[in-house]
Amino acid sequence: MSHYPASVLKLIKNLSRLPGIGEKTAERLAMHILRAPRREAEQLSHSIIEIKEKVRLCSMCFALSDTGVCNICSDPTRTVSILCVVEQPADMVAIEKSGSFNGLYHILEGALSPMDGIGPDNIRIKELVTRISQGKIKEVILATNTNIEGETTAAYIAEQLKNYAVKITRIASGVPIGGDLKYVDQVTLKKAMETRHDI
Repeated sequence: MSHYPASVLKLIKNLSRLPGIGEKTAERLAMHILRAPRREAEQLSHSIIEIKEKVRLCSMCFALSDTGVCNICSDPTRTVSILCVVEQPADMVAIEKSGSFNGLYHILEGALSPMDGIGPDNIRIKELVTRISQGKIKEVILATNTNIEGETTAAYIAEQLKNYAVKITRIASGVPIGGDLKYVDQVTLKKAMETRHDI
């Protein structure tokens, strides 16, 4: 690739740092950006800078937001007594796309994984317990992934919440064991939400 000018090589190198982007894809993206109108390239660069400047975590559920409280937490039509616990913002988005849930969320920002050094203090379990202790939540749906880490996290949370007056449910069958919620189709995810069960 030494036949490219230094500025093109720099862009290819930076693009190839993105997850899932290899050198060939980075090269194609760089060529597309080079051929695109200047306005399109400027919009891309501005949108990247804008998310770095504006996007933060919602103070209630820890979803991505441009404001202190996200659109879901501030929506008066949501059912505030039901809380769905997920691992990552992408999992929340997957459930939202399924159209099967109208409550609030709590994003853990990970799952328990002792092998990787991720314990209860490394994800947002304390914040979840604090929300439950306020007494407004009547049901907690544990929608962590159905892999070993997700199941371990769900079991740990259920144990932490057993002394609170809250119904604890787990998403039901339909989500494959070992699967990530963000890759599950919307029909399967809707069925899993509708047929959740007690732990």
